[in-house]
This record gives sequence, C-alpha cells and structure tokens, in this order.
Amino acid sequence: MNNPSDIQNGSSQDSESNAMGLNRTANSSSNAAKRGNVRQTERGGSGAASMGKEEIGIWLDKMVDCNLFIGSWVRDDQLPMYEPGSCPYIDEPFDCFRNGRRDNGYERYRWQPKACNIPRWNGKDMLQLLRGKRLVYVGDSLNRNMWESMICMLRDSAEDKSKVYEASGRVEFRTEDSYSFLFTDYNCSVEFFQSPFLVQPWEVPDANGTKKETLRIDLVERSCDRYKNADVLVFNTGHWWTHEKTSAGKGYYQEGSHIYDELNVVEAFRKAMTTWARWIDANVDPMKTLVLFRSYSASHFSGGRWNSGGQCDNETEPIENERFLSLDEYLPMLEMVERVLKGMKSPVFYLNITRMSDFRKDAHPSIYRKQNLTDEEKKSPLRFQDCSHWCLPGVPDTWNEIVYAQLLMRLNQQKKRQQQLKTQPQSNP
Repeated sequence: MNNPSDIQNGSSQDSESNAMGLNRTANSSSNAAKRGNVRQTERGGSGAASMGKEEIGIWLDKMVDCNLFIGSWVRDDQLPMYEPGSCPYIDEPFDCFRNGRRDNGYERYRWQPKACNIPRWNGKDMLQLLRGKRLVYVGDSLNRNMWESMICMLRDSAEDKSKVYEASGRVEFRTEDSYSFLFTDYNCSVEFFQSPFLVQPWEVPDANGTKKETLRIDLVERSCDRYKNADVLVFNTGHWWTHEKTSAGKGYYQEGSHIYDELNVVEAFRKAMTTWARWIDANVDPMKTLVLFRSYSASHFSGGRWNSGGQCDNETEPIENERFLSLDEYLPMLEMVERVLKGMKSPVFYLNITRMSDFRKDAHPSIYRKQNLTDEEKKSPLRFQDCSHWCLPGVPDTWNEIVYAQLLMRLNQQKKRQQQLKTQPQSNP
C-alpha cells in the first residue's frame, strides 16, 4: 500500500464534481407526502457536476456545521445501491434476499438530514478516494455488517470485479479474527478486525485450577498494532456490553491483577472506552488517519430478547413517530461515549447513528437469517429471529454513505488549508 498522508490527495476538482450529487431536501418536492418521519419522494436534486469549484466548497462547508443525524427516512425508488443477491460476500445471516425475504420496501429508504444535504453515494469516486489506502472496521458483528455493506457498495462500482478478492480470513460467521478484501485496480484494502469490546478478553486461573474468563478493561485489544497506520478507521462497541455476564459485572472486569468483585457495567464501559481513547491519542496520527466511532445500533425485539423469543418479522415499514423510539435505554452508553470522545486529544468523528437506525424496525433479518434451519428451528421458526443485525442491502449502506461524506469534507478542508498556505506571504531569507 502507498502511504500518503491525505485522503485522496490526488483527486482533481473535475473528479470531485462529477462524483457528487445532492439529495433533495425534505422541502424541495412539492409532491412529497409527509407521513411523520417517513415521506414519499423521488430522488432528485441538482448534481454537483453542474457546480463550480467554489460552490462545492461552500456546500461542503455547510455540511461541517450540520447535524447529519437529525432527519428522516425518505422513500427513494432509485435504491438499493446494489441489487439484492448480487454481492457474493454477504454473510448468510445478513443476506435476507437469498434467505427468502421478498418484501423489498425496506431497501428503498434513504436518510435525509433536516438542515442540509449529504452527497449521493458514488462508488467510483469512493474507490478513487481510497486509492492506495486502507479502510479498516474494528468492532463487533454490527461493524462486520457495516464492513460487508461497504465491500458490496464498492464492488458494485468496480469495473473488473475479478480484481476484487479476499486476501485473508475464513468464511464462517463470527469465527475469524480478521478479514481483508483487496481492490487491486485501486491498490486499496477494506478490512475488518473482530473486537467486540475494543479491549482484551482475558483468562486467569481460579481456585480449582480451571481458567476463568475476565475482561481487561485496561488493555486495548490485541490486533491494534496491525491497523494503527490505516488511513480510515471505523470503530464500534456496544452490543456485547448488554449480555448477561457483562451486564452483571460480577467477578468479570479486571485491571492489572485486580478483578472487581462487582463493577457497574456503565463504569466498566467508561474505563474500557478511556483505554481505547488513550491508545488512539498515543498511537494514531491524526494528520494521516481519519478516525470514526459508530454509536450503538438499535435493536427491535418485541415480546422477548435476542435469546428468548423476541420477534420483528411482521415489521415492514419504518417507525413514523419518534415518540415510539427506544432511545432512553441507550442513553447511559451514548452519553458515556460522547464524554470520552470530547476528552480526547485526537479528532474523532462520531457516527451517531442510534436515533436514525431506531426508526428502522423493518430492516432486520428477523426470520430470514439463514437458509437451512435446524430441527428445533423448523418446529418454531418464529422463536429464532435476528432483530439486531441488518439485511443487506439496507441500513448499513446509509452509514457508509455518511463515511463517504466525511471523506469528502476532509478532502475539502485539506484543500482549503493548502490554499491558505499558498496565499500566505513568504518571509525574506
């Protein structure tokens, strides 16, 4: 891989203009039928190809001050970004189309911020932005969901798909430590490192000679040196902190040689996030690497939890009224993440997708999570549902569209800095 310090430092203004399109704002279509937070409209808006260099810069400057995560889901019949069933790299648990789901309305919603527009996804431009670079996702299976989405979005735009291939990893879901796909025409890689907590799982001997599992909330996860020099890093953690062992916090959390008899999960989460943040500050060069942290992705189990018969199979439309969102249950962790990020020396873009994802109760795999059911699953198929992960194509495509927007904004800011340096008067020797 090449090692340039900027994101797409070779991109021309023509490439940038041709790549970007503007999503129509909520008020731009007089025919849009408003239905709470879900509206029917055609995808439109002026393309950035018709904009001058100065206009593009002004538009991107406005995005910097815009909260991209306050908005609504808009029906868009130009979606999805890639055909269902067309991407061979989607894990079976996310491939709802191949698993038999035939209602496709959930694939046809795009996110529209309230106060601004975001760039329309352009996979060819994204590949140019990533030329010679590494894009790395680190986290749990929800980040794997997002990583596979990005691979499919990029692959769909690759002219020679035979030059997109797996460099490492195994096929089995949730068993591998890392995965890497290469786009050889662009000399770039898109990678995933599995680390549900971002800190290290540990083992210590107990009194009867067996090993006891703990979580070292003072040590960043083991793979960190393998990606610290990547050009774009997308982190997440969250869902595993809600499991029984982590929630109870009894004899599980460890700092140094000390194992806490009991530690509140929010405090343990704070300590782990602080460990991660300190590692970022000490090891990741902000001039080279764009760091993003993705927030908790909402689940929609009804009538039980993920392991006790929770269901979402009858959901075919997004939530329309935000009064029915379940944000309160996520607030302690969300507030803790924001507090840690604000205290960091390094800039980290917060992909705060919790609220926007909470509307999308319709877009989970539910019963369409696998093709071959076990005997037990065949007896009661509705008892075994996935209402945490997302179908692909689907919601994670939108998360990645915002990553694309961040890269464009970063490129614009870098160009402005370069122009300022050029216009500064030179001192005489």
